[in-house]
Amino acid sequence: MPAPENALLRNLRSGDQQFGVWVGSTSATVAEIIARVGLDWVVVDMEHAPNDLRSLRDQLRAFVVGETHVAVRLVADRDWMVKQVLDLGVQTVLVPMVETAEQAEKIARAMRYAPRGNRGVGAFVARAGGYGETPDYMSNANDEVALMVQIETRRGLNNLDDILAVDGVDAVFFGVADLATDMGLMGPNGADTTHPELLDALNAAAEKVRAAQKPIGVFAASVEHALSYASLEAKFICIGSDVLMIREAFASRLEEAKQKFAD
Repeated sequence: MPAPENALLRNLRSGDQQFGVWVGSTSATVAEIIARVGLDWVVVDMEHAPNDLRSLRDQLRAFVVGETHVAVRLVADRDWMVKQVLDLGVQTVLVPMVETAEQAEKIARAMRYAPRGNRGVGAFVARAGGYGETPDYMSNANDEVALMVQIETRRGLNNLDDILAVDGVDAVFFGVADLATDMGLMGPNGADTTHPELLDALNAAAEKVRAAQKPIGVFAASVEHALSYASLEAKFICIGSDVLMIREAFASRLEEAKQKFAD
């Protein structure tokens, strides 16, 4: 039995919009609840959430109850991080702060076995290979992994053409908060992620990505926020974060209770 099909990659390449959420709670219970909702994908965050390999493993097991595809954002562009995450069974990897073609190529090669890359051979005894149950995992693994590079600085935008030309870059994800910050576009509550200057830069970059026939991803804290990026024609669309949504749900319920009991 070979590596499973990366359905998210197939759907994105076919042009289908795929809706998902950011997951930073580190909780397998929350992961299991999310898995039953019917989202197309989640990104389990290892950059800004206190996830380690064990908490990631437990969440991957929880997500099995649904059909939601699990992508993982790494802490940084380190090949050893790629090895460990892929061997856990993750197929789609998001790498933050990609600014050069050399960075992108390094990660693309780390994700794939020779001759396309230099991924270490060991998944046949790891979770990715069913702990030995999938001896021919390597036969198609290179075709079923997906690399999303996260562009979130002016340097990354300036080098976008070269990054897009790297073999193995499957999609581009715009980190709007970091990009706005790098551009000096700050509002009263932090990065101004709907500033006209930012949107102009994103639209110009998105045009290049679409011309290269690669899917576009974008983070948004809400559906309304996501709609502000409609002109990008993104297909990998974040509509919220588990941490923010949990907080909002509790805050909303508390406010409701205060109002009802005050009547």
